[in-house]
Amino acid sequence: MSRYYEMSVEVTKHNTERRDAIQEAARREWPFDDWRDQGETLKASAAGSLGRVESDSRFADRLALAIWKANGAYCDVTVKAAYLERLPCEEYGLGEDDYARMIGQQQEQHDANGSGR
Repeated sequence: MSRYYEMSVEVTKHNTERRDAIQEAARREWPFDDWRDQGETLKASAAGSLGRVESDSRFADRLALAIWKANGAYCDVTVKAAYLERLPCEEYGLGEDDYARMIGQQQEQHDANGSGR
């Protein structure tokens, strides 16, 4: 069973001449397709599935190693992993009372602005 993640990577202090190789190496590890090149910093993020036998920290190690090899030397690699199946979330159930309250507030604003003359 796989788990659905949003992975983000940020690469700094890299050999800028190796930018394309770094991006390609990272793409082989995760479906990064939206790279932002901010001069000294490369950033990308993408959603995908991580197999159940690999932890997100092990994935981060694997991704960093691929990037370091592509760079030909050490560079700073930051990986952020968000497990999308268990994010904190809020749920709001809005009923008829809420409808009446909000519609009433809009009507009051409309009247106060002189639009109801």
